[in-house]
Amino acid sequence: MVTFPNAKINIGLNIISKRADGYHNIETIMYPVCCCCDILEIVPAKSDKTTLSISGRNVDCPVEKNLVMKAYRAMESKYGIPSVDIFLHKVIPDGAGLGGGSADAAFTIKTLNQLFDLNLSNAEMTSIAATIGADCPFFIYNKPMLATGIGTEFSSIELDLSGYNIVLVKPSVSVPTSQAYSGVKPVKPEIALVHQINNKPIEEWQQTIKNDFEKSIFPIYPVISDVKQKLLDMGAEYASMSGSGSSVYGIFKSDNLSAGSDCKFEQCDTIIGTL
Repeated sequence: MVTFPNAKINIGLNIISKRADGYHNIETIMYPVCCCCDILEIVPAKSDKTTLSISGRNVDCPVEKNLVMKAYRAMESKYGIPSVDIFLHKVIPDGAGLGGGSADAAFTIKTLNQLFDLNLSNAEMTSIAATIGADCPFFIYNKPMLATGIGTEFSSIELDLSGYNIVLVKPSVSVPTSQAYSGVKPVKPEIALVHQINNKPIEEWQQTIKNDFEKSIFPIYPVISDVKQKLLDMGAEYASMSGSGSSVYGIFKSDNLSAGSDCKFEQCDTIIGTL
């Protein structure tokens, strides 16, 4: 069985408060991006041992620590599923704020559910995904969602960007999550993010919808700031860093994108597609 785990972007990201447990309460909208996908194939194992083979982009971690294998082990422990052979081709850049590893884990859970006719509900798969990583539950539903709490509490929102194109740019640098959070100063916004999205056209988002990580990350990694500005100069209706970085995306009307599509981003991975 072959599936295509897709990336996500964060539209707005407010760091609201620091919790007593050391985590932060956040508010962000996650939106699936289907022009940037990994390839995941899971088949019954040829032996009694589960294997994971990875191609494409280099994944620098032991097999058992890979989120795909963690997802399989969680399903194996709970439902006693048999061994499988897993093939993962990586396209989504790592350390980019695009949720690639989380998507792979969530799609592993969904694929195993189908492969072995477990008939699990989304709620049941979400509870397993939550044990793997904070972004994993989003990819079980894989539709626009408002994430709150520490990023693990999700609620559906009405947001359709299907009439727009997107340019995803991943500079060569990566931003450690711990470093990203160490520089933020939590502030509760005056207007909830979902109200800003619902009440303002995309042409006005740039003035009000922010990613709080940018303020501390841009001085350290100016290349990320430069990419964002370049996307705006190309005619993006809205541009932002995704998650804690380092990728940046621009949302374009099709005519604006065609006018600037030959713009080059040196030493960056660039993906152009539709939303």
